[in-house]
Amino acid sequence: MLQIANIRKNAEELAARIAIRGLEGKSLIAQVLEMDEKNRAKRTEMETLQSKGNQLTSQIGEMYKSGQREAGDALKAESAEIKEQLKSLEMEVEAADQSLVQLLLTIPNTPSTEVPMGKTPEDNLEVLLWGNKPDLSAQSLPHWELAAKYDIIDFELGVKLTGAGFPVYKGKGSIFQRALIQFFLNEAGKAGYMEVQPPLLVNADSGYGTGQLPDKEGQMYHCGVDDLYLIPTAEVPITNLYRDVILNESQLPIKNAGYTPCFRREAGSYGAHVRGLNRLHQFDKVEIVQIVKPETSYGVLEDMSKYVQGLLQKLGLHYRVLLLCGGDMGFTSAKTYDMEVWSAAQEKWLECSSVSNFETFQTNRLKCRFRNSEGKTELAHSLNGSALALPRIVAALLENNQTPEGIKVPDVLVPYTGFDWIN
Repeated sequence: MLQIANIRKNAEELAARIAIRGLEGKSLIAQVLEMDEKNRAKRTEMETLQSKGNQLTSQIGEMYKSGQREAGDALKAESAEIKEQLKSLEMEVEAADQSLVQLLLTIPNTPSTEVPMGKTPEDNLEVLLWGNKPDLSAQSLPHWELAAKYDIIDFELGVKLTGAGFPVYKGKGSIFQRALIQFFLNEAGKAGYMEVQPPLLVNADSGYGTGQLPDKEGQMYHCGVDDLYLIPTAEVPITNLYRDVILNESQLPIKNAGYTPCFRREAGSYGAHVRGLNRLHQFDKVEIVQIVKPETSYGVLEDMSKYVQGLLQKLGLHYRVLLLCGGDMGFTSAKTYDMEVWSAAQEKWLECSSVSNFETFQTNRLKCRFRNSEGKTELAHSLNGSALALPRIVAALLENNQTPEGIKVPDVLVPYTGFDWIN
């Protein structure tokens, strides 16, 4: 959520940054400032009345002490009337403050000035291309057919147990999946990330803190009886570890990594583009999260992007990096890089990671602050990235490494799988 103090101070700049998303930035900021001005006027009226009431209370005591009872009674009646007015004003001020918060919740994060303008994925910028497309034979198969051929993933059995988008991994497929998770976690540990194992369900406060609520409740699975949400990503519980926390500057940067299953309703997702592992309702992912000082966050974003790219390079995957345009970025992000791997049998790019800087958008909601060298508290910056989401990585590895003899396991995974081939 944007900070109202920052909006007052930098209205024109923030309006221009919102416009990068293709929204009416000036209009949105003007609405906020107009409501804020009315709220502040109402609060000033309330404070003035409170001051007058306090003065009357003091005068009443003096009147009674000096024997001016009639005058004291008159002031007492006036004081009682002021108290009634104050009750009404306090309710108005509270309602006005809530209305302002609700308005701020509808406004997305302001993109970095480095983010290109645009509305659709076609407006994203390719900033890096690594490796070469695998040269497969004409008999190459998409991953869902390879999964059936080698009996490693059963999509129909998942439909029987739960529904579409909930595959069952079997035999070497299950081991391969587990090997990737362990590889990603070990690499994160080497890079200085502390591993955490968070809950898979979160309360509404946690969803609000990272911006899933009230923006994305339709995409989350909700347990109504307990009012808990299945996590769409480990970002939610891991970042919320620092909700309502004041850190010391010496503790920054904080680097956490965690593996979790993730759950997303993906309402309205149909068609060939969601076949097989391309889009699931339940999937595994290793997430990295950093809490940092504001002046370092954009350098950290570049480091996190390079770290994720390093994982793709070690797996030998052909990939590209996209700088997302304003209209294609997530609601909470100020700048996002997407990593996409090449699916050789499907002949298309598959997104496997997003790495984002949220600046203070999440930490303002979370009240995640740190005490700087001057002893003052200020909001930290938060960042997160997929490192990595497994389904499309598995899809690309199965397709790109297929041979007549079977599927060759990448060398870096062999110590984790215990086998070289899926055949």
